Amino acid sequence: MNDYLISGMAAGNEMRFFAAYTRETVNKAHEIHDTSPVASAALGRLLTGGALMGAMCKNEGDVLTLKIDGDGPARSITVTADASSNVKGLMYNTNIDLPLKSNGHLDVGGAVGRGNLTIIRDEGAGEPYVGTTALVTGEIGEDLTYYFAESEQIPTSVGLGVLVDKDLSIKHAGGFIIQLLPFASDETITKLENSLANISSVTDFFNRGLTPEEMIREIIGEKVFGQDIVIEETRPVQYHCNCSRERVTKALIAIGKKELKSMIDDGKPVNLHCDFCNSDYEFSVKEIEYIYINSK
Repeated sequence: MNDYLISGMAAGNEMRFFAAYTRETVNKAHEIHDTSPVASAALGRLLTGGALMGAMCKNEGDVLTLKIDGDGPARSITVTADASSNVKGLMYNTNIDLPLKSNGHLDVGGAVGRGNLTIIRDEGAGEPYVGTTALVTGEIGEDLTYYFAESEQIPTSVGLGVLVDKDLSIKHAGGFIIQLLPFASDETITKLENSLANISSVTDFFNRGLTPEEMIREIIGEKVFGQDIVIEETRPVQYHCNCSRERVTKALIAIGKKELKSMIDDGKPVNLHCDFCNSDYEFSVKEIEYIYINSK
């Protein structure tokens, strides 16, 4: 199953949903950053959350940044997502080794710890919107649920999961976001709460061979509400870093002629590294001189 995301309406348009399968996306992050199992789970959950929230953007050029700062060994995790659900991410400490929790699951909450979750929504015009809430569990899904309730006042349930295989690759990854609309009835709210309470884990759906569509149908579809869901969009999800030599050149221009002159006087090639994809861009002294001459 390739990575993809669906979105739509359910329960007579009383709620909207987003659901995704993200195994390849999370596995690419694992390969780029050489993450340990619990680090893969933490970064993978935030990447999946970013992809789902990217689908919620109103404008094509919108960019989201999701940043976790905690007191656990992970320290910080950063994910950016665009309106097409392209995501990339990095974390401070990718080599975390913690005992499994009593239920046998990876201890993402222990890796993240307590701290803050910050969402930056840049719509390209004016100052970006910045919302910050406390981490309630460090498990990321619950923290995003709390963020929507506190910062955006939208009753929301976020479920995220990453299952790491024996060879440390990603066996399954994905998640969902379900939001109740203002006119949702008490009956709909109660049914959804009861249905969510019966979910063991997100990866259990994929372990049973279910697709995102089938996962949503099981949670909020015909069995619970007596009517089918309406899928309005299906889109691909991928780990994609938009760095390039051209963008790095623009970044060099932006630092100013004084810094460029200092690089030239140093007489050594300049290597710039992208932490999101581990790409390196080397500029010779002559290339720096050319940038210096042609910059304002």
